[in-house]
Amino acid sequence: MSDIAPVNTRREPKPGKGQTRFNQGTAGLAAVLLSPTLIVLALVVLYPILSALRESLYTSGTKLDANGFIVKGSTFVGLDNYAAIFKGDTGHRFWTAFYNTTFFTVTCVVLETVLGVAMALIMNKAFKGRSVVRASILVPWAIPTVVSALLWKWIFQADGVANNILGTQILWSTDGWQAKLSIIVADTWKTAPFIGLLVLAGLQTIPAEVYEAAKVDGANVMQTFRRITLPLVKPALLVAVLFRLLDTLRIFDLPFVLVGPHKGSVETLSMLGYDEAFNTRYGPAAAYATVLFLYVAAVAYVFVRLLGADVIGEARAKKPGGGGRKQRKRAAAPAAVPEPGLTSVGGGV
Repeated sequence: MSDIAPVNTRREPKPGKGQTRFNQGTAGLAAVLLSPTLIVLALVVLYPILSALRESLYTSGTKLDANGFIVKGSTFVGLDNYAAIFKGDTGHRFWTAFYNTTFFTVTCVVLETVLGVAMALIMNKAFKGRSVVRASILVPWAIPTVVSALLWKWIFQADGVANNILGTQILWSTDGWQAKLSIIVADTWKTAPFIGLLVLAGLQTIPAEVYEAAKVDGANVMQTFRRITLPLVKPALLVAVLFRLLDTLRIFDLPFVLVGPHKGSVETLSMLGYDEAFNTRYGPAAAYATVLFLYVAAVAYVFVRLLGADVIGEARAKKPGGGGRKQRKRAAAPAAVPEPGLTSVGGGV
């Protein structure tokens, strides 16, 4: 017969009352320390959102009632402000702005991602004058958007630098494809360095030994980029892309200053809401703002839902067969370890 090692049947001691009181006290302290931040967030984020939702259900201004008397103030209209968005000329204007917003977001983010990654790869190389290159690349991101829009408006004017270089007489600031192109160029020039900066931070966390091992294995430049650089820098890149998606969906100041308002080719959802509020139609303006908020929230949710593990980090290990509560509990339980001197030696008698 062979010797059989006895199974360790000892159980881990359960936390006592002292440990429970410590956990409760820690949770209470955390709530107290976080309360000022939560109060500020409620005042500057939650309250404006709720106020906008309430305002979108009302209409304000001066009008005549059924008896012909002048009535001032707000009137509850329910969802009429939302229904009016999709009707008639207003609906056509809304869908045009929706298309422009989506088009600018997709086009600009793709171009900024490609250029930003290229900038990061250049800035990550060791060469003479690297600090000067890094500083010069980040200059566009440091310029305020309105100042950048005025700069590009001067470049794209009829007798500006762009027409002189191209030898053309394009009216960039008028309604049409050229206005769209000017917005794309200006936005890409300004915000591509932002993606480059975040990707550069991710590149600097990759150990040099990984590239040395790939070089020893005979990997070329493209294989090294696809199999090593891109997967390891992917979390930082996805965060940068998410920020740019949310920012470009709310684009307002660049097209408003560079091209101007009431231009169908560049009018965005933010510009629609501003136009309604500027004309004291606060109910429809709040409805536009609410629709834009839901659009941004939906895009953010889909992005994080599909790529959340890479954006916010792995919160738990993924199991091949799913991983319910019981499976996670079994995985977290400590394995039974035989006591010293009781291990089996596998000999016969």
